[in-house]
Amino acid sequence: MYIRQECLLSFDEIIKYQPKTRLELILAELDFTNILKDLSKLHATRGPKGHDELALLYSLIAMQIEQITTFKKLVGRLKTDPVFRYTCGFNILSKTPSASTFSRFLTKIANNPSLEKDFESLVKRAKALGLIDGTNVAIDSTKVDAYEKSKPKSKLKNDGKSANWGAKRDTDGNKIRWFGYKLHILVDCKSELPLSILMSPASYSDGDLAMPLIKKFITKYSGVFSPKYYIMDSGYDFQKIYDYITNEVKSQAIIAYNPRGQYAPPEGLNENFNPVCSMGYELTYWGKDGNYLKFRCPHSTGKTNCPYGSIWCSRSNYGYCHKVNYKKNNRYFSYPHRSTKAWQELYNQRTSVERCNSRLKELLNTDNLRSAGIRKAKVIALLNCMALVGGTIALNRKSNDLKNAA
Repeated sequence: MYIRQECLLSFDEIIKYQPKTRLELILAELDFTNILKDLSKLHATRGPKGHDELALLYSLIAMQIEQITTFKKLVGRLKTDPVFRYTCGFNILSKTPSASTFSRFLTKIANNPSLEKDFESLVKRAKALGLIDGTNVAIDSTKVDAYEKSKPKSKLKNDGKSANWGAKRDTDGNKIRWFGYKLHILVDCKSELPLSILMSPASYSDGDLAMPLIKKFITKYSGVFSPKYYIMDSGYDFQKIYDYITNEVKSQAIIAYNPRGQYAPPEGLNENFNPVCSMGYELTYWGKDGNYLKFRCPHSTGKTNCPYGSIWCSRSNYGYCHKVNYKKNNRYFSYPHRSTKAWQELYNQRTSVERCNSRLKELLNTDNLRSAGIRKAKVIALLNCMALVGGTIALNRKSNDLKNAA
């Protein structure tokens, strides 16, 4: 005869003795104060109470981290995995939310801007912990396929909100086309963490969204971040962007040049964007003087042996000296100068935004929309960004705990 031994510990107590999972560590770092406060204002004082909204938010985050593709599968995981259910904040004996409940909840938070405030607060906390530098930032966009069915161009709405057709080249130079949206993202180059995002129909140009994204970033993080360099690829090579960053932001744009079908370099410059002398020799870059870049006669600096010598261009023993105001000629000139190793090293930091996009799409769920509409697409992107920043904070905290224990 067997006597069934009753468990001496409750489920909650058992969980406390288990090592924390990655999901638990990330959720512990997230604070949804703003969105929960606004959602509470929408509730009527009477009537039946729904599911705990913090638990619903945790479930949506868990859906991204665990790469659960549909609400139906999320509900199934909550029903069959008590530890997962407990981690998301639900009572293991209570009724599980339905797929339609999650869909309605996503619609509710998509119509409320406060989730972005919680994301910004999380970024500020990461900055205070020294995880985000903010000296150099990079900007790029990535495609997001729409959940809704694709339509021909003749039936599309150009209202700035509806999904549309887009095309761009991938990292290998191949042209890709998709129906949906673009996620425009500004990333800290050192930590490779997202700092600010915008979502647009896929038909929008990267260059058209750069300035609104920078303006939003500066407004939201006034007094917190003051980047020295804004780094972008050739898709952002527009004079208006250079002027905005130089004159309004008071920073330096590091943007790859886009020839746009031109087969020759700009007049007076060679393919390295160095000025040339009347003989066609590349002038020697000689540093910076205030807002001016100095370039000297290559014969005088020993870089070439001009048949006419330095006297051809100047009677001075110093040789011909050409100065360019790089702030007024900001598309072709910058400091560091385009042709220098220092400029290239700065531009190479642009890959930070590519790696951030890759993590958001491959390790999380950004490119797996299961609800229609640009607002919901932005919510999914925000939840993924919060998971990425929260995960970095959790990893740093765990690393510090191990150091202190050693």
